[in-house]
Amino acid sequence: MVDNTETKKQKKLSDCKKSCIARVIKLHADAELKRRLISFGVMKDAIIEVLEYAPAKSTIEIKIGKTRLALRAQEADLIEVEKI
Repeated sequence: MVDNTETKKQKKLSDCKKSCIARVIKLHADAELKRRLISFGVMKDAIIEVLEYAPAKSTIEIKIGKTRLALRAQEADLIEVEKI
């Protein structure tokens, strides 16, 4: 039996495992990084799929729509998501 309260819990993008699909809740980045993320489609209510992690988990590859994007772990920590 799946606990829905756990699956809908808000967390950082960097906490998501490979193949996780999540909705962006909030960006906690500074103005410059926030603008850059938004230009790639990472914004509130965007759906993100985690594709891959680098071996040392220093980077994370994500998919937003048809766009693939590699983020540093520190950047992924600033993206609050809700697993869907």
